[in-house]
Amino acid sequence: MSTEKYEKGLKIRTQVLGVAYVKRAIENADDFTRPLQEMVTEYCWGHVWGREGLSLKERSMIKLAMISALNRPHELKLHVRGALRNGLTREQIREILLQVGIYCGVPAAVDSFRLAREAFAEAEASS
Repeated sequence: MSTEKYEKGLKIRTQVLGVAYVKRAIENADDFTRPLQEMVTEYCWGHVWGREGLSLKERSMIKLAMISALNRPHELKLHVRGALRNGLTREQIREILLQVGIYCGVPAAVDSFRLAREAFAEAEASS
């Protein structure tokens, strides 16, 4: 697949999530999962993350809160690392997760804090 939005999405997705993750996701796609990878890259990353109006840092802040609220642990760890790449500090991530605790419940915040610490450790180990 090669459209302008797909290429834009691929660039942003790689910038936020890292070359290794995106390469692995695309290379591991098969006939069943390839359409999902294409849709995510083009629409999520190209159409939405590629819009003007919010910075990648602001989009990461929103994403962390939503993914925490939805209890999506794999995506949360991935996007904590992406948020760090987008310039968020650990303190800012902590503040987002405290908001999650108040508005979505303490169990969501407890899990999110644990996953964020794991993501911080992974980010440190890879740098």
